[in-house]
Amino acid sequence: MLFKERISYAIKSSGLTQKEIAKELNISEGNITNWKKGENLPSIEILYKLCILLNESSDYLLGLDEYSNL
Repeated sequence: MLFKERISYAIKSSGLTQKEIAKELNISEGNITNWKKGENLPSIEILYKLCILLNESSDYLLGLDEYSNL
């Protein structure tokens, strides 16, 4: 699954911590951990906010585009 690898890379590249991202998105850190493990995916609303926060396209994160904005 591409999402788990790409979200991990985007988070690492952002310079933000999981705690900061979780607070900004009003979700638990466990949600982010589960995305990184490939156990589930964010809702469309959270994905939209996540893309803005990480300055990354949803197409890249979801594996529809092979190039990162980072």
